[in-house]
Amino acid sequence: MNKSWNESARSSLKSANECNEYFGENIFKDFHFPIKIPLEFAERIDKSDPLDPLMLQILPKEVKATEGFFDSPVSDEEHSPVKGLIHKYPSRVLLIATSVCAIHCQYCFRQNFDYVSHDILKNWPDIENYLMNKKEVSEVVLSGGDPLTLSDKKISKILNKIEIIGHIKTVRLHTRTAVVIPSRITQELIDILDKTRLKVVFVFHINHAREISDEFMKNVESLKVHTLLNQSVLLKDINDNAKVLSELSSKLFESNILPYYVHLLDKVSGTERFLVTDKRAKEIYKILQTLLPGYLVPRMVRDEGGDSKRLVL
Repeated sequence: MNKSWNESARSSLKSANECNEYFGENIFKDFHFPIKIPLEFAERIDKSDPLDPLMLQILPKEVKATEGFFDSPVSDEEHSPVKGLIHKYPSRVLLIATSVCAIHCQYCFRQNFDYVSHDILKNWPDIENYLMNKKEVSEVVLSGGDPLTLSDKKISKILNKIEIIGHIKTVRLHTRTAVVIPSRITQELIDILDKTRLKVVFVFHINHAREISDEFMKNVESLKVHTLLNQSVLLKDINDNAKVLSELSSKLFESNILPYYVHLLDKVSGTERFLVTDKRAKEIYKILQTLLPGYLVPRMVRDEGGDSKRLVL
């Protein structure tokens, strides 16, 4: 595609009617979490396969109340001393850079988050004051939403604000946008990141090897001077298979990306269909360790809403 990334984002499928027309099936319905699917991602879905692993990630299902599933399973709000900032770990904080994502994954753990009151630019004076007084914080994580849905100009503005705080050494960007709309890796963005004094870390969100397009592999080459990692979510019928995860790790390595985490599902209300049991997860992980060299085996973790992630194995 020759579209700019902004055009790609605007031309996403955004309703059940649009999706049903595009895929030629009457399987989409509009529920509480809005549909949003970039065409680049939709084009990678096998329309003839109702169990396509990419399709299953974005296909809405009706939400039903289930014991053990919650609107806010990781309790982000309880760790927000300043609006727009989450501080769970002593040496790093997470900033809610935006409420916007390029794609709406139906297992999203922040689909019920109060984004309106957590805008970081609106709350920046309080955020800056907090960070200035937290000398132990050396890393800022930009999350959301997805920070790469912001314009290059806004990203530059945020980085400039962070750079002023001398004890901040690293900025980490968590993104799925760069994968589902590869044209988002613009030359302007590359130049901004290359010029910052901060150490830059990318954490991509890729769950299946088929999400990795040739365009993404080509564009991400421009980021290889930075640290490139990936995190996945273990999802039933999508990647709950050691061979599938092994293929993902190998494909990531071709792009100079190291597997970082594979998360067990955050139990958000309405995501029960994605749940892989702990027993099954451990079985998969043990097999995965035999298929890959150690440096390509992601750590299997669970976020229990406390002040650290817990290793499952």
